[in-house]
Parts: sequence; structure tokens; C-alpha cells
Amino acid sequence: MSKKNMTQISALKAWELMQKEPNAAFIDVRSDMEYLFIGHAIDSVNIPWINEPDWEVNPNFVRDVRKLILGGVIDTPEHHAIPVFLICRSGKRSEEAGHLLVENGFHRVYNIEDGFEGELDEKHQRSTLGGWRFDNLPWQQC
Repeated sequence: MSKKNMTQISALKAWELMQKEPNAAFIDVRSDMEYLFIGHAIDSVNIPWINEPDWEVNPNFVRDVRKLILGGVIDTPEHHAIPVFLICRSGKRSEEAGHLLVENGFHRVYNIEDGFEGELDEKHQRSTLGGWRFDNLPWQQC
């Protein structure tokens, strides 16, 4: 499968689609620390793409996503059709992770293009130009 099969989507559109797809997987691919201390979208599940302490790509990412969706029991084409929404800080890591899912047979992968915090503004601050928090979508902080 090609990388073209992943859909770039705004946070608002993702939220709208997730309301219509109760079985969708909503995965935050940021590190454990980012997920816990910066905050995260409510109902998202943290499966890091890159994590501390070594900051290397998670070699079990695809397996972990399958376990989330399937309970780790079955791997069938029907399960690969479950929508998977990915989010990170600004949409870059989640895009990389999404490409890998598509390459591994997932058919409905959505990358939230502005991420949780969006890009840096002219003052080098986030959450002022776009992203999940900017759009006032439900989130929490531990």
C-alpha cells in the first residue's frame, strides 16, 4: 500500500468523524511524558512513536496498535478497516507513524495535521495557530 492512503485531517474534522465512528482508535503518538504533563485529548490512547530514554522509533508500534484494536487476538483485513486517528504535537511524528500503519495494511488512517499544539508562532509558542487545544476540543492534563 502506498503512503497516499493516509488522510490529512484537521482536529475539528477528526473530532466530527470520531463522533460518528464510536469504534475508531484515537492514538496519541507522543512520548509518555508529553502525554501526561503537556496534556492529551480525552479518549486518546498513548502509544509512543518515539519515547524516552533512547528516543528511538518504537519497534512494536504496529503491533501495539493492533493489540489496541483487536485485543491482540485476531489480525484480519476487516480489523484493518477500523478508522485510526493519530495525533502528536504538531502532526509530524503522527504522519510518520501513519505511513507505517498504511504500509502494514491499515486502510483508514487519519493524521491530525496540526497535532495537539500546532506549529510555533512568531514568539515560539504553541497552541496559538492551530491544533487540538487551539480548537478548544476536549483535553485534560495530569
